[in-house]
Amino acid sequence: MSADVADAARGRRAVIKIGTSSITRDSGALNDSAVERLVSNVAVAARGGWSICLVSSGAIAAGLPALGLEARPDSVADLQVLAAIGQGRLMQRYTSLFDDHGIIAGQVLLSASDFGQRVNYLNARQALDRMTELGVLPIVNENDTVAIDEIKFGDNDRLAALVAHLIGAEVLVMLTDIEGFFTADPRLSSEASLIEEIVEFDRELEAMAGGAGTDRARGGMASKLAAARIASWSGVRTVIASAGEENVVSRVLSGESIGTSVQPHSHKLTSRKVWIAFGAPAAGRIVVDAGAKDALSMKQASLLPVGVLSVEGAFAAGDAVELIGPAGEAFAKGLSGIDSAVLADLAGMRTEDLPNGIRHEVIHRDDLVVLPGGSQAAPD
Repeated sequence: MSADVADAARGRRAVIKIGTSSITRDSGALNDSAVERLVSNVAVAARGGWSICLVSSGAIAAGLPALGLEARPDSVADLQVLAAIGQGRLMQRYTSLFDDHGIIAGQVLLSASDFGQRVNYLNARQALDRMTELGVLPIVNENDTVAIDEIKFGDNDRLAALVAHLIGAEVLVMLTDIEGFFTADPRLSSEASLIEEIVEFDRELEAMAGGAGTDRARGGMASKLAAARIASWSGVRTVIASAGEENVVSRVLSGESIGTSVQPHSHKLTSRKVWIAFGAPAAGRIVVDAGAKDALSMKQASLLPVGVLSVEGAFAAGDAVELIGPAGEAFAKGLSGIDSAVLADLAGMRTEDLPNGIRHEVIHRDDLVVLPGGSQAAPD
């Protein structure tokens, strides 16, 4: 690696996420010119003092031509095979192109389990940090060959937001096949207009988001908005822009207004609470009464057994759970200190009536996050 690129790799951090439809042709094959344009953009940014982590979709789509397939199959087994074939082809192309720019790229495959367990979460952070320190550009993708749920339901937008938090990025750039976030799908409505800046999230904004735009893509504006929300509460600014825009990466990172900019929230969640809120999957649900909801949301209290109405699902002490208000809305998430079977027997019980040896807090306030949008109170 050249000295200037190695020095730049220790500079300001940014995550660039590219979607499947932006780097593949309609046939499913990689679009060489699109990949070359992306790599050239990233290389310019690296030389300009940015440490880049690239989150790239496209493995399954890249594997289609190898098996002579013209469309993405529905079979999970077939998708796993395509991911195994396509990931190698995708990385081969990336590493060759980055080599031409004097940049060493390294593959990082992650899955939901890497974010679901705190130890795995911290190990992923350590690995990405060390790659950056050594001047290696990480290329991250979901581990689709073994992560069945991610193939079926996931996308790389949320992964990119979590990675942005992991590496302490300043900016998350989400490159897609349209110019940004619109009031409606511009491919379907001539009245759709670009929203240049998002400061707060609300239901009206979320209602504007649609699904995936192509058969090859798993995400869509809904998933990008959800990812931007994660990044915002992590203190990371997000920009949603067109991958086809000339020099889009370096222009966005230089501060030019392109696409849609989502501002970081003024109240940044701690690293641990970002993990609780967005990284750890919920193993069950605890339904609480109105008084408990108000105490948790507005007074930053701990959850006590007396406020519990019912327990849904089977979970152990230490598992993440969703907290549900009396109207059925999920408003918080936390780490339960009591397993579901015991908690079901304690529901509604006052502290002074608890059996000896039972902890008083179902969820301690330090293990609780009021979900962004679930309350007007800022999470601590």
